[in-house]
Amino acid sequence: MKTILAYGDSLTFGANPSGGPRHGYDDRWPTALEKGLGGKARVIAEGLGGRTTVSDDWYANADRNGARILPTLLESHGPLDMVIIMLGTNDLKPAICGSALEASFGMRRLVQIIRGHAAGRNEPIPEIIIVAPPLLCASENADMMGHFGGIAHGLEQSSQFAAHYARRAEEWDTGFFDASTVAVADPEDGVHLDAANTRAIGEGLVPVVKSMLAL
Repeated sequence: MKTILAYGDSLTFGANPSGGPRHGYDDRWPTALEKGLGGKARVIAEGLGGRTTVSDDWYANADRNGARILPTLLESHGPLDMVIIMLGTNDLKPAICGSALEASFGMRRLVQIIRGHAAGRNEPIPEIIIVAPPLLCASENADMMGHFGGIAHGLEQSSQFAAHYARRAEEWDTGFFDASTVAVADPEDGVHLDAANTRAIGEGLVPVVKSMLAL
């Protein structure tokens, strides 16, 4: 059986846009992906609200720097056959990073970490899929939109994810998936997804994963 690490932020965690409890286990996209793979792989969900690609965020007790914690997770969950990375939304916050381009450079660093870690342990290098997150949408949630520098900034930058991430995937010979082709943010807060759209990401990834892992 193959082992896949799903590495992400609150969208992988299953955050509820209404501010209620996180989505149930069956509604989170790593679960939907595992179900779609029909018992041929297990998917380990590693989602943390606020996680960035490579930047520090001191607004929470948890370490949100995706590059700093990733080697620990690779060590504890390895060996891995695949790592799926869906990060970058939090990078769009001006206080953190502010741009989709810089987020794509952060994704490049995560690819380097994964490959370097496997090589250092003399293990097969996992397949990698870079996932462009769903687009932000307009919302009357002033605090959430404020995090992202206002509606105009958030929407404009998130619209650039797919182009930048696809370029990084081509440069580094990884898989690529654009989550905005299957999922849309909930206007309740403009960032997070309802249960159906969260599941849709996992379902959309199924054929990509099957192809890359020859399942």
